[in-house]
Amino acid sequence: MDLSFFITSILLGVGLAMDAFSVSIVNAMTEPDMKHGRMAGIAGVYAGFQIAMPILGWVAVHWFVSYFRQFEKFIPWIALILLLYIGGKMLFEGLAKRESAEVREKEEEAEEAEKDGKTGSQNLTIGVLMVQGVATSIDALSVGFTTASYNAAMAVISAVIIGVVTFFICMGGLRIGKKVGEKVVDKAGILGGVILIGIGLEIFIRGVIG
Repeated sequence: MDLSFFITSILLGVGLAMDAFSVSIVNAMTEPDMKHGRMAGIAGVYAGFQIAMPILGWVAVHWFVSYFRQFEKFIPWIALILLLYIGGKMLFEGLAKRESAEVREKEEEAEEAEKDGKTGSQNLTIGVLMVQGVATSIDALSVGFTTASYNAAMAVISAVIIGVVTFFICMGGLRIGKKVGEKVVDKAGILGGVILIGIGLEIFIRGVIG
């Protein structure tokens, strides 16, 4: 392993982490009072998926290459469906909350906005987080082709580097999201849903067009 190996792994990590970075911003926008431990946990989940996917891709290339090539064409569709579901759900809930808030007095609207900020963690359940992790990392399966020439140890080390890079990038995204969320807490659900749908479409278009 030379310097180029580590540089390549870091650059792969940066590229692969961009979707998780965007989703991290959305999550923190809807929960601006998110604690540091929860932020680390969320970033850790995304990092874990980014470690697992390249390893699975490497294994697939070496053991089931013909099957994996057939499956690869479905990767953009899977990411699109998952993020459309999560984003659509968030958008619908955000619109419903906004509509109900508009019929209340200013004092009640302020209380509702504060409540939404404190209960955002209820929307980001472990199940939703897992789906986000899969959706934002599934394209990393294709990294198995990039690292096909690596031995098992190098493939694992590269995946760990990608995961570490993802963790720190997502932590940055969560911090940005918290700052934004404090300013747009009453519209965070709507904005977050639109962003997630946009990410899903971007992954799909990028995957289909190449």
